[in-house]
Amino acid sequence: MTTPAPLPARAGPRFGRLQLFELEDQPWCPRAVRDGATGYLELVARWGGVHAAVAPVLARALRAAGTRRIVDLCAGGGGPWRSLRPALEEQLGGEVTIRLTDRYPNPDAAARLGAAAGGRITAWPAPVDALAVPAELDGFRTLFTSFHHFPPGEAAAILADAVRSRQGIAIFELTARRARTTALIAGGPLLALGLVPWIRPFRWSRLAWTYLVPAIPLVVLWDGIVSCLRSYTVPELRALAAAAGEGYAWEAGVSRVPRLPVPLTWLVGYPAPHR
Repeated sequence: MTTPAPLPARAGPRFGRLQLFELEDQPWCPRAVRDGATGYLELVARWGGVHAAVAPVLARALRAAGTRRIVDLCAGGGGPWRSLRPALEEQLGGEVTIRLTDRYPNPDAAARLGAAAGGRITAWPAPVDALAVPAELDGFRTLFTSFHHFPPGEAAAILADAVRSRQGIAIFELTARRARTTALIAGGPLLALGLVPWIRPFRWSRLAWTYLVPAIPLVVLWDGIVSCLRSYTVPELRALAAAAGEGYAWEAGVSRVPRLPVPLTWLVGYPAPHR
């Protein structure tokens, strides 16, 4: 697989970071709406070829960390794993196992992914706090399009918990604090109107929350814009990583996504090899 060409990390955002709320984070958000919104994001990530941008970065970090066991935090509807797992296994030349975790677990989505992956994708049944991952969840931690949910203090705590547990961690974001990216993300509701019927498994409730009561497009619109306003820049990610603790190797950058007009921002860290 060809490694996507890196993009230059620009000097800074056009506006400051705002810690606003996202609708799908709220406990009162109906599960059908939350699952519809995360299912839409999973579909966009898969059709957009996000795995092609993620796989080279993550495979390199997994090799350096010496593991093929992944613990995916804030997994939502399963993220890009349907296409990312085969791409990773191709790059690494062997099987990769993934444990999905979330504050609001989606066991149905995890079961479908697991069946398609021959059991190499499984779900942790209980809610998991990304700031304090249970010790029995041992593996390289990943967060896809979710790190921006956390204010700086909590974001730093997520990285510090990984360092304290001596686990690798990788963060990937498709949003950015830039006017162009925010404008593109704001077009999500129109895309959702066309894509929601393609989310599997098919559910009538998802259509009702899209076309009768347009709650899913509303969540896609609001949460998409807020995600951009809350996103961290590469320099901010590097600063958070530098404060997480000693003895870790960190790398951050921006990569192209083959079929999406937005860049992929990422941060990876793992225990530094002994010299």
